Amino acid sequence: MTAIEAAALYAAINILILLVLGLGTGLARGRHKVNFGTGGVPDMELRIRAHANAAEWIPAALVGLVILALVGAPAFLIHVLGVALSLARVAHASTMGLGKQSGPGRTIGALLTALVYLAQVIALFWYAVM
Repeated sequence: MTAIEAAALYAAINILILLVLGLGTGLARGRHKVNFGTGGVPDMELRIRAHANAAEWIPAALVGLVILALVGAPAFLIHVLGVALSLARVAHASTMGLGKQSGPGRTIGALLTALVYLAQVIALFWYAVM
């Protein structure tokens, strides 16, 4: 598998995570009869924030993976970062996406996502100046 193919794989996985979180939010809207905003329903607040959090963090990480692949980073690096990102986002979603405000998944997911970002920044700088 080439680096760009690996980036495509993790893009697909993380877009699927966004889809699942979005569908969960939509289903919760129907269940709680809330068409806009949270309707004052705590479950809606958590589901909306879980989806929004993923929508805030996943895109830039995927851009980083694709750029790394395009500048010649090895497929192994893309896999390491892609797996870490995917696990981080699943861990985060396993708490908030299930309507829980806090839990180890949220903490682990947030920390691991930040570490992926940091690793990408270092790698992008490295490949930019090599």
